[in-house]
Amino acid sequence: MASLYTYQDSNIRKTWFLLSLFFVVVIGLGFVFSQVYQNSSILYFAVGLSLLINVASYWWSDKIVLSLTGARPASQETNLELFRLVENLSITAGLPLPKIYIVTDPAPNAFATGRDKNHSVVAVTTGLLEILDKNELEGVIAHELSHIGNRDILLSTVVVVLAGVISITSDFFMRSLWFGGDRDRDRGNNGLTLILAIVAAVLAPIAATIIQLAISRKREFLADASGALLTRYPEGLASALIKISQTSQPMKKANTATAHLFIANPFGAKKMSGLTKLFLTHPLVEERVAALLNKKLN
Repeated sequence: MASLYTYQDSNIRKTWFLLSLFFVVVIGLGFVFSQVYQNSSILYFAVGLSLLINVASYWWSDKIVLSLTGARPASQETNLELFRLVENLSITAGLPLPKIYIVTDPAPNAFATGRDKNHSVVAVTTGLLEILDKNELEGVIAHELSHIGNRDILLSTVVVVLAGVISITSDFFMRSLWFGGDRDRDRGNNGLTLILAIVAAVLAPIAATIIQLAISRKREFLADASGALLTRYPEGLASALIKISQTSQPMKKANTATAHLFIANPFGAKKMSGLTKLFLTHPLVEERVAALLNKKLN
């Protein structure tokens, strides 16, 4: 019978499979473009630029995210229960106590950020604190601490780097077709190769986005499982997710760049299915609750 441990192991395997697929897309794209121009320097430049940008964003990721979300340091005097809860769960998880921030926003949500466990932040909205009871809040905090313990931020950085490489390379190639001149376009190429390169340049960023979002969804499932194992009470997180999903109110500072960090979609709950699920930053709440409670969806 499937258990939380089964879901955890399965999601780890699926995440690394998706990362491997990401690398295949990058290598394939580079190969096609190198055939067109018979020069690999464009790919090297794109890789170097993407690495430089994303390494810089990795080191200052917490400051960037906190600024984008409008989070402020929480006061221990006014949020004593929250501090005690985070401290107790951090000890249980064997993690250093993260910094605790509050986002003044009626939409219930939470996120974790920082480059590693020694430089981590857990933030919750005022709306979340208002609607959740202690067991539910504990489930949410355990979920966010699991992101830190599972090194999801490092993994997310790798994914962003790969997505950046694909997007920059594709954009550079498409621009060169328009402005590079006939001689650059035709040198050493036949028509079929050029057509394949154009198709790859158009489809690769879309594929990269789908893979990136798929990895984000898998990490949410893994953090749900890890968080439930931490509290030994999956019903708390399941109940919290249901309450959060019952509001369609978007956050005031919802941003696509940080959407994947939150425990729930910051743009509000949306009913989606079929192909539209490929472009979701988070799994459907029904699927997450079913996994936590070890139930089958109808």
